[in-house]
Amino acid sequence: MTKIVSRFAPSPTGFLHIGGARTALFSWLLARAAGGEFRLRIEDTDRERSTQEATDAIIDSMKWLGLDHDGEIVFQSTRADRHNEVIDQLIASGHAYYCQCSKEDVDAMREQAMQQGRKPKYDGTCREKGLTSGAVRLKAPLDGATGYEDMVKGFISVENAELDDMILRRSDGTPTYNLAVVVDDHDMGVTHVLRGDDHVNNTPRQILIYKAMGWDVPRFGHVPMILGPDKKKLSKRHGALSVMEYEKMGYLPEAVCNYLARLGWSHGDQELFTMDEMVRLFSTDNLGNSPSVFDLTKFEWVNGQYMQQADPERLTGLCADFLAREVGEEAAAKVARSAIRAAVPLLQPRAKSVVDMVEQLRPFIAEVDDLAYDEAAVQKFLTAETKPLLEEIAARIEAEPAFDEASLEEVHRKFIEEKGIKFKVVAQPIRVAIMGKTQSPGLFETMLALGREQTLARLRRAVSL
Repeated sequence: MTKIVSRFAPSPTGFLHIGGARTALFSWLLARAAGGEFRLRIEDTDRERSTQEATDAIIDSMKWLGLDHDGEIVFQSTRADRHNEVIDQLIASGHAYYCQCSKEDVDAMREQAMQQGRKPKYDGTCREKGLTSGAVRLKAPLDGATGYEDMVKGFISVENAELDDMILRRSDGTPTYNLAVVVDDHDMGVTHVLRGDDHVNNTPRQILIYKAMGWDVPRFGHVPMILGPDKKKLSKRHGALSVMEYEKMGYLPEAVCNYLARLGWSHGDQELFTMDEMVRLFSTDNLGNSPSVFDLTKFEWVNGQYMQQADPERLTGLCADFLAREVGEEAAAKVARSAIRAAVPLLQPRAKSVVDMVEQLRPFIAEVDDLAYDEAAVQKFLTAETKPLLEEIAARIEAEPAFDEASLEEVHRKFIEEKGIKFKVVAQPIRVAIMGKTQSPGLFETMLALGREQTLARLRRAVSL
């Protein structure tokens, strides 16, 4: 069996968005599942719109997603000589010809073709003139059909009468997209091409070039587009963001890959997959033929599952990195990594993203005097009746030799028994005192994450409010 070689070939006229990332993922999985190669090509021939910034962002996005490629990155703009060499070969073999029709010639042939229900072949004037300058066109077949078995959509066939003599080289000497992509895929040894279904119409034209050159035709597959919840083209409001925007929003790359894979691919009812599982299970047989809907709520749920399973030490580092972005390296360095590390496991069950975790982390890492209080909570729970209770609890915690969950439970159990009150009488005042708000992880777990010194300092500050 021939080794599978797939590729991803984005254009750096913009950043890598979620639809392109899914195409890249499917192509990567196709190669990795078969033990083949995955190649990356940057199609940067649009000189006016291609930018280095977009090129760098695409490469960074691929690295962040974990979609490693084999071999060097191919830049299409460096291959114009090779493209023109193939065009010259097609002219020499009689499969292409120079075209220098006047506008009137072109209009007349187009009108005639439309009347006959076909696309213009430009065979009347262009093919007979035998001109030696101007644009170069492919001499497409006049009859028959061009068909192929699409890996996603099934068999597709187009009557050759519907295919015009496409331009291979413009009059300014630059090769066209369809010619360049065929030459590059052939030279890179690409055997399988998975791409968006906006390329369906290009495929028969590209197959004609392969056949004219006597090259093996790769297998093609076209995946449907991603829609927003309104079933219309995905917009930024619904998730059509660049991949690195998702990184900035605190999503984990493996969660992004998992969710994108499920937008058009399935394996039974399973929702969550590790990258290794996706590689082991992926098959184009399970790619859907209908557009998928991007559901932000479902996406956040998937990311939340990965947050729960993530290594706390990794999340500690990510939280520290996000804080550094926000307040600067110098200010972030003042935050004890141990304080973040202690809080992260408590926040994992409820955090939807790293950004969400950082927001929940703020009370844990705040200096005593910088702790922000919810004023409504202060008015309701830090009252003249509860403050003496907090002061006494602080004294008992300070006097207790041990500072662990068991000792904290025992201190509070004895306290409420002696006072003849229920735990809820002091639970919320304590929570507001040490966290500034009424929501937090378990009370004793929170105290342990803060440490004895911080817990006591916060209780006593609350008493003085």
